[in-house]
Amino acid sequence: MLDMDVVYNDYAQTVFKFLMTLCHDEHTAEELTQETFYQAVRCAGKFNGTCKVSTWLCQIAKHLWYQELDKRKRCEASQLTESIVSEEESPESAACLRDDKMELFRKVHVLSEAEKEIVLLRLTGAFSFREIGDIFEKSENWARVTFYRAKQKITKG
Repeated sequence: MLDMDVVYNDYAQTVFKFLMTLCHDEHTAEELTQETFYQAVRCAGKFNGTCKVSTWLCQIAKHLWYQELDKRKRCEASQLTESIVSEEESPESAACLRDDKMELFRKVHVLSEAEKEIVLLRLTGAFSFREIGDIFEKSENWARVTFYRAKQKITKG
C-alpha cells in the first residue's frame, strides 16, 4: 500500500511540471495536480507496482487534462497557441510572432501523439530525456531518438 503523504511530497512537483507542459496555465496545472492526487488516493489500492509511481501519476494527470479539454470543448492546438501580447510589442512584431507560433504548432500537430507529447514535454516543460523516458516507460535513449526524429520532421515540413 502506498503512503500517499510520501508520494505527494516526492511527486507533486513532477506532476505539476508535467501538467504545465500540457496546459500552459499555472492555475489549471495546480488544480489538476490536486485532482490527480485526489484520484490517486481514491484508487491507490489498484496500483500494482508494474510501473513507476511517477508514471502512474502522470497517466492520471494526462487523463484529467483530456477531460478538462473535453469540458472546455477546445482542441489541444488552440490551447497551446494562445498567447498574451505585451504592450511593448508593435502590432507588426506581435503578428509575426503569432504567425511563427502558429506555423510551429501546425507542424507539431501533425506528428504522432507520442512525438507530439515528447516535443512539448521537452521544449515547454524542461523535462529531461530521462524523465520523458520514465513517463512513457521507455529508456532515456528512446526519448532522445524520438525527439530527434520529431525535430527532423518539423524542420523538413
